Amino acid sequence: MHMLLVIIGGAAMLCVFALFGKLWGGDAVGAATAAKIFVPAWLAVSLTNMWVGVTKAGYTVAQELPILLVVFAVPAALAAALAWQLEKN
Repeated sequence: MHMLLVIIGGAAMLCVFALFGKLWGGDAVGAATAAKIFVPAWLAVSLTNMWVGVTKAGYTVAQELPILLVVFAVPAALAAALAWQLEKN
């Protein structure tokens, strides 16, 4: 359940990035750029989530690594798809 909530939080964070990118950039290219900037920011959040799982929840790195990959990959793939679609137009 926690993993799903983190992924949904990543999608919400992507929406915020895209919204601010559109507002500051004035067009879809600004939102696409914001989606690209989202990926390293989301990596930092995902790594922090893994660190909390290892240090506070008592999981091992080997247990947390597959979760990190899924938690990072789903919102990052959404960001890549969004950037691709917005730049295509």
